[in-house]
Amino acid sequence: MARGKLRIYLGAAPGVGKTYAMLSEAHRRVERGTDCVVGFVEHHGRPRTEVMLHGLEQLPRREMEYRGSVFMEMDVDAVLARKPAVALVDELAHTNVPGSRNAKRWQDVEELLAAGIDVVSTVNIQHLESLGDVVESITGVRQRETVPDEVVRRADQIELVDMSPQALRRRMAHGNIYKPDKVDAALSNYFRPGNLTALRELALLWVADRVDEYLQEYRTEHRVSKIWGSRERIVVGLTGGPEGRTLIRRAARLAEKGAGGEVLAVYIARSDGLTAASPKELAVQRTLVEDLGGTFHHVIGDDIPSALLDFARGVNATQIVLGSSRRKSWQYIFGPGVGATVARESGPDLDVHIVTHEEVAKGRGLPVVHGARLGRPRIISGWLVGVAGPALLALLLTNVDADLGLANDMLLFLALTVAAALLGGLSPALASAAVGSLLLNYYFTPPLHKFTIADPKNIVAIVIFVAVAVSVASVVDIAARRTQQAARLRAESEILSFLAGSVLRGETSLDALLDRVRETFSMESVALLERASDVEPWTCAGSVGPAPADRPEEADVDMPVGEHMALALSGRPLPAADRRVLGAFAAQAAVVLDRQRLVDEAEEARKLAEGNRIRTALLAAVSHDLRTPLAGIKAAVTSLRSDDVEWSEEDRAELLEGIEDGADRLDHLVGNLLDMSRLQTGTVTPLIRGIDLDEVVPMALVGVPDAAVGLDIPETLPMVAVDKGLLERSVANIVENAVKYSPDSTPVVVSASTLGDRVEVRVVDRGRGVPDEAKERIFEPFQRYGDAPRGSGVGLGLAVARGFVEAMGGTLSAEDTPGGGLTMVLTLQAAPGAVPAGPEVPARAVG
Repeated sequence: MARGKLRIYLGAAPGVGKTYAMLSEAHRRVERGTDCVVGFVEHHGRPRTEVMLHGLEQLPRREMEYRGSVFMEMDVDAVLARKPAVALVDELAHTNVPGSRNAKRWQDVEELLAAGIDVVSTVNIQHLESLGDVVESITGVRQRETVPDEVVRRADQIELVDMSPQALRRRMAHGNIYKPDKVDAALSNYFRPGNLTALRELALLWVADRVDEYLQEYRTEHRVSKIWGSRERIVVGLTGGPEGRTLIRRAARLAEKGAGGEVLAVYIARSDGLTAASPKELAVQRTLVEDLGGTFHHVIGDDIPSALLDFARGVNATQIVLGSSRRKSWQYIFGPGVGATVARESGPDLDVHIVTHEEVAKGRGLPVVHGARLGRPRIISGWLVGVAGPALLALLLTNVDADLGLANDMLLFLALTVAAALLGGLSPALASAAVGSLLLNYYFTPPLHKFTIADPKNIVAIVIFVAVAVSVASVVDIAARRTQQAARLRAESEILSFLAGSVLRGETSLDALLDRVRETFSMESVALLERASDVEPWTCAGSVGPAPADRPEEADVDMPVGEHMALALSGRPLPAADRRVLGAFAAQAAVVLDRQRLVDEAEEARKLAEGNRIRTALLAAVSHDLRTPLAGIKAAVTSLRSDDVEWSEEDRAELLEGIEDGADRLDHLVGNLLDMSRLQTGTVTPLIRGIDLDEVVPMALVGVPDAAVGLDIPETLPMVAVDKGLLERSVANIVENAVKYSPDSTPVVVSASTLGDRVEVRVVDRGRGVPDEAKERIFEPFQRYGDAPRGSGVGLGLAVARGFVEAMGGTLSAEDTPGGGLTMVLTLQAAPGAVPAGPEVPARAVG
């Protein structure tokens, strides 16, 4: 039986129209004669969506009883028995009620697909499992209902249902998504413009990546090697020279001209040791390309044009941006250059841009190489000139009727020897001198065509020729060695200078430094290992690259750092000449690791200092704020015990009431101080369990005058996962603070609502409010805003409340009340298994 096909409508947020689009597709299929049924679709009370259900066959749902309530879930057996061609299943990430056939709805969908039934479903971008942390950082809400990315990626069709944040908020304000009593909370929290914009970008990028995967799969299956310019991808070839910044900016401008343009900067490094590029300049260029939204890539390859073209074709690039050559005119004798070679071999499907810059023709530095190596092309050229050149010259001179004389013949052979030395160094020059002397002896010194010399003068001439040739070759080779050694030392000094500067500035993290080591020496992985003593096992303090070495003995190269630390490199053996620079990297890695640990210790010291500050403030509070109620209590007790005054019953009752009020204030202050101490020492351990808000909030208002607070806690709210005692104390502190600053004629309103898997408690007062810059400061310990009188508290109520709420996994924030005042928003997570009454949850209790 063939597997069914899955079509998914993906949205950035609730209300963009996923279900409406799915139902529209169902109507189109029904009109074409397709057997299409509704397995489970929830309209959430939205009239337009409900209308779209008319005319479609809806299969009965299964009733599930859980915790005394009845919920409706999709009846998988009914869908399988009906066996339609297409089934509509809404909300792919939904969690089924415990006791259902499967734990998740996407598992129900998998059963339908396995039975050969096509499925059309919906899901929001925030429900993808891989994006949970990203969505939480954006919205502050952790999504409990998720679907594995692979389930969505396996879909045969994914269609993005898009809507601008402004349009979605207008739909929300018009009541087209949530009920009117939920609109204000939604607009001020989850549906803020910034949240919606970020979620929309996530959805667009995720779909774009999926389209790239589809394209890559198709190209692989059909063996398409030709570049398809479906999206502008611009590869920038970097040499590490100063012109790289110009190339990156030019490529970024080219990418901006096309929708979805992408910039990929690539540096091709040879695999024979230290790179010739400036590490400081490469670091600057890496930062620049990342700031412009591109990516930086480091590729190993000895044939730079081929490696660059292979990389460009591998990423399906459409354009390559290269800089005009920095070589001087005479340096073109060594070859046409990277730019000309890439342009010639790129083919018709890859455009190559050669960009001019200020460094054109100013000369490029000789490559930094080991010893006297001049590079394979130059060595081969030297041997060809040194060996084949004299043979061709002898052939030419013997077949041309021109008697130049032995002296001129020697000069011509000497010129070839010098050319061989310039190109290939000493060895080709010596070979050229030997071959040239033999050819001179055989063809040009009497007796001809014999390896003998009759005239002693000719012997002297040939000896001088050989001596001069060897001398010139030696001088040229020594000069080449010195030049390249100087270039290498210059590169090393630049690397060391860059390392020293980064240490002084504190810019380099350990991972960034190890990655720099890997790039500089063309290694596969680098690890910094350490151990406490010679008998302790090695531990990894930091690593980059795949499969780093666990011990120095397992690495291709190890560089000790002190007695109990080593830098381990894997990939290839390293020449001895590179170990000096590697030693500098290793020393800096140890410094960076020590600095990171010092930063951690400084953070611990800061926490200790903060604790000392808290204790100092506590002493100040005890010495002043706690003495006020104690003074009142003592005065009242002294008055009652006085024998000089005869107190009436009314006076006696008033004094006793003052004692009771002072004791209550004292108990409240001491309680807050103890709570703050528990929070500072980290000894608050919440006992989390499911609690109904209407059981906790009224208990928190004991002691507050009834007329001062108005309650709006719906009974339909789901249970929240909290510690009952901590939540009661938090709400009490928040309400007490609101009552303190709210006008006597206006009660504080405490309301609660649900949104997704969250429950929000709002404490609204109509006081003078708090400026935006002070909203976070009011949650700090011992902070009292404005002209709060001394003795009215020690400024711990809100700090304790936020600490307790965060300990329970919730949040507490302040925002302005429309029309004036301050609103405290307490956000709590719904208890596991609790089904919110909000519109985005399809399972609703009935009966």
